[in-house]
Amino acid sequence: MNETMNTDVILTAALTGAGDTVGKSEHVPVTPAQIAESAVAAAEAGASAVHIHVRDPETGAPSRDNALYREVVERIKETGTDIVINLTAGMGGDLVIGQGDPVDFAEGTDLVNGLDRLPHVEELLPDICTLDCGSVNFGDGSLVYVSTPDMLRAGAKRIQELGVRPELEIFDTGQLWFAKRMHAEGLIDDPSMFQLCTGIPYGAPADPGVLHSMVNLLPDGSQWASFAIGRMQMPWVAQSILLGGHARVGLEDNLYLSRGVKATNAQLVEKAAGLIESLGARVCTPDEARAKLKLRSAG
Repeated sequence: MNETMNTDVILTAALTGAGDTVGKSEHVPVTPAQIAESAVAAAEAGASAVHIHVRDPETGAPSRDNALYREVVERIKETGTDIVINLTAGMGGDLVIGQGDPVDFAEGTDLVNGLDRLPHVEELLPDICTLDCGSVNFGDGSLVYVSTPDMLRAGAKRIQELGVRPELEIFDTGQLWFAKRMHAEGLIDDPSMFQLCTGIPYGAPADPGVLHSMVNLLPDGSQWASFAIGRMQMPWVAQSILLGGHARVGLEDNLYLSRGVKATNAQLVEKAAGLIESLGARVCTPDEARAKLKLRSAG
């Protein structure tokens, strides 16, 4: 894998995520109107792409409701904003193990098969959707994110049929191994697109050596980005582009602009863009990102 610094960076803003962050910052968008408004603001601040989850407008809890995704996408498009749209397809993998009987699944479980995680992708045909490439213990406690090889092969095949570009979410090295296997089997079209996710307990740690090792394992010709959560978000922008990758920031992964100062998505994008430019690189326009990733709308 070529590790030359990337000078043309696709910068993604991950707007809201599915974490328990709504009560921790007033800037985390919840309703479709708020998420769309945050997407537009991120685009105006210089983002190439936005990564979108949706939440229950009443509770702020993560949701898989097609109508919410539809409203967010329609609201963004109604503004005429040019931005690459990346919808999560990772929802529906949460398994909370019961403390007494482990097969008596606990509250918070939302587990469906690989194809049932895709109805909003089938309807809306975004530029990109995510594919979480393996199972992992997700934080302390009893939450396991479940994404088995059978689920992944079925999901990858359907995404390929739809002509949507999968962003392969990699939380550990074994997941990278399997994603490469799907690529070799022809389930992932070129250019393959990897997102190396670090710092999330208990996947790959936010360690430069680990990131370097994962980059060395990527298929030749692939496009990739990485991110880290919390205070490592901005350092990881630099780590990523210096190794030849793209970058992601946003309130899904970090709530702060600096110590004790809560951020908006637009502020995080603006700060990341400044960092990229200070390193002698530049942020791609949405059209340049489409061309680099060979998205449908790029021809």
